[in-house]
Amino acid sequence: MEADESLLRAAYEAFNIRDLDAAVALMHPDVDWPNAWEGGRVRGREAVRDYWRRQFAVISSTVDPRSFTKEPDGSVSVEVHQVVREAKGGGLISDSRVVHRYRLADGLVARMDVFEA
Repeated sequence: MEADESLLRAAYEAFNIRDLDAAVALMHPDVDWPNAWEGGRVRGREAVRDYWRRQFAVISSTVDPRSFTKEPDGSVSVEVHQVVREAKGGGLISDSRVVHRYRLADGLVARMDVFEA
């Protein structure tokens, strides 16, 4: 679990400072990622990078991991504090807690899902 938590903490840190190269480098080449902003899912590192670029042009979100739990199926759930603001102007859109559930493969993020806390 220690290696999984370390990988996910590095991913959150890269996301929060907008280092997209570092963030997607921690993902499996065929990562399956939720498009929580527009709806649906995206697949692959470049698709995630493109999704985030579109998202960051409109909204600015930060996620602070609060707890990590290894699930019976081997996935890892992370409760996060998520703050979403307008990219221009910084107006608050939402301030909430959500759960991100990850499936890892070969030491990389293979899938992520989002649930209400």
